Amino acid sequence: MLDGFDPNTIQDVVGARQAIIQLLNLVEGLAADNRELRDEHQRLRDEINRLKGEPGKPQIKPNRVAVPPPATNHSSERERRKPRTWKKSSKVEQLLVNREEVLKIDPAQLPADAEFQGDDDVIVQDIEIKTDNVLFHKDKFYSASERKAYLAELPPGYAGQFGPGVKALPMVLYHAANLSEPKVSEFFAHVGIPLSQGEVSNLLIIDQAEFHAEKEAV
Repeated sequence: MLDGFDPNTIQDVVGARQAIIQLLNLVEGLAADNRELRDEHQRLRDEINRLKGEPGKPQIKPNRVAVPPPATNHSSERERRKPRTWKKSSKVEQLLVNREEVLKIDPAQLPADAEFQGDDDVIVQDIEIKTDNVLFHKDKFYSASERKAYLAELPPGYAGQFGPGVKALPMVLYHAANLSEPKVSEFFAHVGIPLSQGEVSNLLIIDQAEFHAEKEAV
């Protein structure tokens, strides 16, 4: 999960928080790719400058305090060269399964003596980004005696023309993935939501007192 953003603070409809968590994982990968591309871009610029006879970007290494090697008590060269056991951490235990499917084999493909021996479980990771535009039919009543209209309220998290997902995602893309406001607007356009740069700016600034207070505290 990305630092500085807690999806548990989002008050939304059922399922919206999980969608944000999945998007956070995607954005975290995009941010890493973005850093790699910037490093590669700098390396290419340095190479071009070198070919042109110009100096490249200086390599400034951070100051580091020399740490003496740990004391060893090996009695033989063989013990000093003993390889360490490397174990890869499992990501399967960290995955949330959203749905399950049972895959059957066509009986016509099996020999007569084939015996069923259980299931072979495989988790395949995938993500689905799509619009969730909702047309709300709100009840409306009018009282002649009170000269007052009564209108059904929207669900929690919905206000104005954008739902909780559209309100939360620009903050993730802008602050966590370092995307500019035009790029955030372009991302939503590709998904199918026309979100202007001005609307992106409003979503990042207006009614965000809680996040501004957290920033000041940090």
